[in-house]
Amino acid sequence: MTEPSAPPAADTIAAIATPSGRGAVGVIRVSGSNVPAMIERIVGRTLAPRSATLATFLGPHGEALDQGLALYFPAPHSYTGEAVLELHGHGGAAVLQLVLARCIEVGARLARPGEFTLRAFLNGKLDLAQAESVADLIDAATATAARAAARSLSGAFSREVRALTEALIELRMFTEATLDFPDEDLDFLRAADARGKLEAIRTRVSGVLARAKQGALLREGLTIVLVGRPNVGKSSLLNQLAGDAVAIVTPIAGTTRDAVQSQVEVSGIPLTIVDTAGLRPSDDPIETLGMARTRAAIERADLALVLIDAAAGDALTEADETILAELPAALRRIIVHNKIDLAGLTAKVEGRAATKEGRSAVVRHVFLSAKNGDGIDLLRREILDVAGAHEDMEGTYLARERHLLALRDASTHLAAAAQHLDDVKPPLEFFAEELRLAQNALAAIVGEFSSDDLLGAIFSRFCIGK
Repeated sequence: MTEPSAPPAADTIAAIATPSGRGAVGVIRVSGSNVPAMIERIVGRTLAPRSATLATFLGPHGEALDQGLALYFPAPHSYTGEAVLELHGHGGAAVLQLVLARCIEVGARLARPGEFTLRAFLNGKLDLAQAESVADLIDAATATAARAAARSLSGAFSREVRALTEALIELRMFTEATLDFPDEDLDFLRAADARGKLEAIRTRVSGVLARAKQGALLREGLTIVLVGRPNVGKSSLLNQLAGDAVAIVTPIAGTTRDAVQSQVEVSGIPLTIVDTAGLRPSDDPIETLGMARTRAAIERADLALVLIDAAAGDALTEADETILAELPAALRRIIVHNKIDLAGLTAKVEGRAATKEGRSAVVRHVFLSAKNGDGIDLLRREILDVAGAHEDMEGTYLARERHLLALRDASTHLAAAAQHLDDVKPPLEFFAEELRLAQNALAAIVGEFSSDDLLGAIFSRFCIGK
């Protein structure tokens, strides 16, 4: 992979760094080599570094455009590593555009999405994992996710990855040196406990991958779809989980005609709960359309809560079995026996044997009442368990799909390296190559081996001004 090149030194960028719309304060950020000269033309004087200075922001004829605070951060002691100017003025859309236009007039251009953070990465102020955590912190949907993103931004994730990389480098250095002594390589490996060192690295990679999976769950959340026959209590369960009457509930079967969704947080994990139209044979064109949308929601879901009517008995009816058979084989599911208040049953969780994808499996059955809330906490715990989450998510860090792929790739190469050591006469060149590939996979997480195409894809998803 080619190393990304830094932006031209003379290229200066500017953008509004606060959300669009009306606000009390608006911030314009400028970064690049033209900043010192621009300061004189915009505020009419020099600025003391890293000090907030009350200033009037001047137009081309010396007229006042706005008044606020100006902050100057000389290179390299700034967010981007370049000279940076921040103008904190009033948050009206029109006045911000006037000041931004003035910045462009005196030597800047409009920044692209994520370009400030990209420059921070290219100038060594952040590694790639930290840079990604900036966007994750902004987009965090829960307080737990925000804290996890802040840990990643502080470098906690990167430090773990780098420690693994350094351990791999040490093992690679010994292995490469051993290649010079082909007749004694097995003795060299045994004397240095190469197998023990490799297994220790594999164990650490597995631990980092497990925590990264938790972080990915915090970042991405889960989409949960409620499915079942009409009038089994799907809307009531949505209201109970959401803690609000977000769906209409009536005793009339088929009340829900369209998908209704609500955002819910369980132990810091953002959940999107989708209530859907009941599934049954129907000639009603509107109800048929609603059921088509139900099936579309099922295709997008990570987990299905299949509701059945416990008041009619705890066994699945033929209609329930038909609904289960129509679910995608890979879709995780929990069977929810609702209306235990009418059936005289108690809230509980059971594991029942089932056949799934030609294999025997255990499917969780939760007995609850969506009407009075009995058993709802049991369902929440089962959702976390099926999702592979822990109730205590503190101490994790946010991770992205590319991080998981890189960690899995490293784990695969380390496993292959371990297999080579099992040979009577280890092919040391193959062992060394697997170690090298594992190191490259880990290094890609922090951006030490990253292509320009990857960087473009990552930073294009940032907001403008960051």
